[in-house]
Amino acid sequence: MNIDKLVFRVAGIMVTAGVLLAYSHHIAWLLLPLFVGLNMFQASFTGFCPLASIGKRLGLQEGKAF
Repeated sequence: MNIDKLVFRVAGIMVTAGVLLAYSHHIAWLLLPLFVGLNMFQASFTGFCPLASIGKRLGLQEGKAF
């Protein structure tokens, strides 16, 4: 697995989990996918992604995006 796959998988899981939790428990869970989306938005401008930095420290191979 490379860093790109890790970031996209975790982002997808977090967005899906936030939406499902908002639907089944409380609307405030929509803050989770909002946070993920805003983080992806800022990463598109700055190139900084906290999860990519963690993946790099763990020794994962770099992908094309990060």
